[in-house]
Amino acid sequence: MADLINVYRQVSVATGSRTVHVAGQVAWDADGVTVGEGDLAAQVEQCHLNVATALAGVGASFDDVAKLTVYVVGRTPDRMPQLLDGIARASARLGTTPVPPATLLGVAAPDVPEHLAEVEATVVID
Repeated sequence: MADLINVYRQVSVATGSRTVHVAGQVAWDADGVTVGEGDLAAQVEQCHLNVATALAGVGASFDDVAKLTVYVVGRTPDRMPQLLDGIARASARLGTTPVPPATLLGVAAPDVPEHLAEVEATVVID
């Protein structure tokens, strides 16, 4: 848990002029196939990669994210290492550390049964 506290941010200050809301991104690849079925870390990684793709589409990056909301199916404290591993893997692939203020919510069931996580973002850009 200390690892989470060390990277957790309470507040961000946005200075841009446009607010962008990225809908919840799930662990689908470009062909709509679920990545990492049954593997929370792999799915969290793919969710973050999909957020990055959406951000690039509006000329933004994780540096512009003001807040993330992360939904995890059946979230329990013992699953935190998997969640953090997925974030670390996405960070390594993207060359960034997505650590804006974030809300982590445990949910009972996703829209697609194979999905274990979903990530949405609020972004402010010029």
